[in-house]
Amino acid sequence: MESLQIRHARPEDAEVLRDYNLALALETEALALEPHIVLAGIRALLADPSKGRYFVAECEGRVVGQVMHTFEWSDWRNGMFWWLQSVYVHPDFRSRGVFTTLFQHLESLARMDETVCGLRLYMEHDNHKARSAYLRLGFSPAGYEVFTSPDRRATASSPKN
Repeated sequence: MESLQIRHARPEDAEVLRDYNLALALETEALALEPHIVLAGIRALLADPSKGRYFVAECEGRVVGQVMHTFEWSDWRNGMFWWLQSVYVHPDFRSRGVFTTLFQHLESLARMDETVCGLRLYMEHDNHKARSAYLRLGFSPAGYEVFTSPDRRATASSPKN
């Protein structure tokens, strides 16, 4: 896509990021997240870059995709892993290179930062389309399983994350 631009997300993008995250949770995990909590989380990250960064793909002034990354320090490698999260491309723009372009942008930033030792991500086991995309981009299964403890703020109807 020739008119695709990648840029840092801005505060005015928060509502579209919320909408995309809500759609992502519904599509991948059949979870109905609380919109006001998701929006507050996005705004908190946008206000504090130490939490992570969002990048958006924009086509003709419209945000059509997103990726966020957070940080994990590795004492074993004396470096920082960037965890890719909240990966979403609007359905009208899928299979058009949007995620590949977002990923390549993020990967090039990581290569320029000597503190970054690698990129990581996690996905739902049954998300075969995502698995295929990640393998094409050079990712490989790490051999780990992700475990989580219950959210201390969760209620009986809260999602698992």
